Amino acid sequence: MLIGFNNVTFEFGARVIVSEATWHIHPGERIGLIGYNGTGKSTMLKLIVGQYLPSVGTVEKGRGVTIGYLHQDLLSFDTNDSILEVAMGAFERVKQLEKEIEELGIELERTSDEKLLEKYTDKLHELEVLGGYTIHHRTEEVLQGLGFSNADVNRPYKEFSGGWRMRVLLAKMILQAPDVLLLDEPTNHLDLPSIEWLEKYLTHYQGSVVIVSHDKFFLNRMVNKIVDLYQQELHIYSGNYEYYEKEKEIRVEMQQRAYENQQDYIRQQERFIERFKAKASKAAAAQSAMKRLDKIDRIEQVEIERPNLRINFQIDKQPGKVLVDLKGVSKQFGENTIISGAVAEIERGDKIALIGANGKGKSTVLRIIAGTESYSGERVWGHNVEESFYAQHQLEALDLNNTILEEMQTARSGKTDLELRSLLGCFLFGGDDIDKRIKVLSGGEKARVALAKVIVSKANFLMLDEPTNHLDMHSVELLADALNKYEGSLIFVSHDRFFISRTANKIWEIIDHEIKEFKGTYTEYMEWKERMAKQQRNNKDKEAPAKEAPKQEAQPAKAAPQPKAALDQDQKKELQRLQKQFSKAEQDLARVQEEAKKLEAEMGNPDNYSDKTKFTALEQQYKAVQQKLATANKEYETLFEKVMSMES
Repeated sequence: MLIGFNNVTFEFGARVIVSEATWHIHPGERIGLIGYNGTGKSTMLKLIVGQYLPSVGTVEKGRGVTIGYLHQDLLSFDTNDSILEVAMGAFERVKQLEKEIEELGIELERTSDEKLLEKYTDKLHELEVLGGYTIHHRTEEVLQGLGFSNADVNRPYKEFSGGWRMRVLLAKMILQAPDVLLLDEPTNHLDLPSIEWLEKYLTHYQGSVVIVSHDKFFLNRMVNKIVDLYQQELHIYSGNYEYYEKEKEIRVEMQQRAYENQQDYIRQQERFIERFKAKASKAAAAQSAMKRLDKIDRIEQVEIERPNLRINFQIDKQPGKVLVDLKGVSKQFGENTIISGAVAEIERGDKIALIGANGKGKSTVLRIIAGTESYSGERVWGHNVEESFYAQHQLEALDLNNTILEEMQTARSGKTDLELRSLLGCFLFGGDDIDKRIKVLSGGEKARVALAKVIVSKANFLMLDEPTNHLDMHSVELLADALNKYEGSLIFVSHDRFFISRTANKIWEIIDHEIKEFKGTYTEYMEWKERMAKQQRNNKDKEAPAKEAPKQEAQPAKAAPQPKAALDQDQKKELQRLQKQFSKAEQDLARVQEEAKKLEAEMGNPDNYSDKTKFTALEQQYKAVQQKLATANKEYETLFEKVMSMES
């Protein structure tokens, strides 16, 4: 165990954040710490590092365990040092050794003291063991992985914006390689290529990692355990986020059934007591029933406390077939070319995700479409287009003296105050929050108000720049569902892959200063990219032997087909073997699925909930079957892909 919570209770004044929590972090674990906005996830991280002390219980840390903690408050740090120097701050011991070796070297020039020479040699050995000769290369490699160019690494840290500064501090932290790495919303500051790089890096990270994130894709790929902070309790699930969602649903359903069955039992006993307590012949039995009810361990009713509202878009007018037509559009910032002669078209019904690395000009293209950015070329606006644009500069357009509700009323959506309040609930504004003035809101809260104003408008064309940045997972789902039902058209910039995959039916990517369009979902786009990359690798493999072909000219031409015929025969045997394995895997999968169905039917039987031992045993059996099912599915899919690749 690296870190342990033992019956921890923590309170902020009268508000309980967590009560009687027990949680142990073990070596090699990848943990996703989740919960709705405001439940106290960041507070839990501060308890781990010791910034807060528990009201009751203890937080124990193993001897010598090191912790790295990435969080928003780090942005108060400022310096004139280059970002390379800041990131290399991870190697304090190496830098100290370099200084000591330099001083010892100067001393050795003046004297030939053997003890001094021995000390000098030991320091050199320690430097080598710590990888001191590679720290520049390692630091540059990590910084480049997080999106910095070679030219950037020597620029002063203070020249960079908040998001880029956070990347530098993330680079420093992963180079320190602590035993436990705590990451609070790391993907908020990263573009898609950097998120993918971080995933690969953390996959091979030797320490344990605790991640607070609303990015489902990131959690699904990164974690093997979920800790859910819900109703002041920690609920622990072994598996990724997708497994957690299914398992939580099962737990909630089982608890609700157990609660309902127990309530039926209690009502029966109460009716019995009420009926017979006054009769002398049944008084003893009624008294026994009362004692049984007093001793019963009451099951609590399950109430999922979360915003579960629907956002309903309305549009006043139907636009023409083409909403926006870009013809030969170019944009430069000094010597930096964003797009050159770009041609693209947005049609009615398009829901386009504009993706790519930071600095490629996604937001610039969005502003060009919106008409708020200068450009050369032609942008033709379609018939009956009523647009609404969400971007960071819109925050400045909010009236600081308005309450949130008053600001929403300025959108002239025709919605009642009650409907506006319901909508604001989705954006995490509830109760008295709605009467707060805009001027007292944080930057994130202002962004949510601006986004809500866009959502409530009756526009038939939406342009959204990072709409999910300040939303929790459930609110992201609500927004994705609403945009799926939206009858208008949409183009958005986002790094949230779950949101992109749920929302987009087309993908735009800026490649070589052009807008490249893919007609299909994000999942289909990624599969297509993988196929293209595989095809390129295969083509390179074919080209290599082709270059050596002249050496084979002296061989008889008829001899060439013979080795290929033998190879085809081997392939046929291999295919037959794979087909047999696939057939068996198919049967195994069907058997496990049938086993799971039988258990589900048993769990659906109310009789099984009155017996706690049987109920627990069934739950354990079901978990084991679910794991078998996951393994069988994986084996089935792997063999299916192999068979398909050989048959094609």
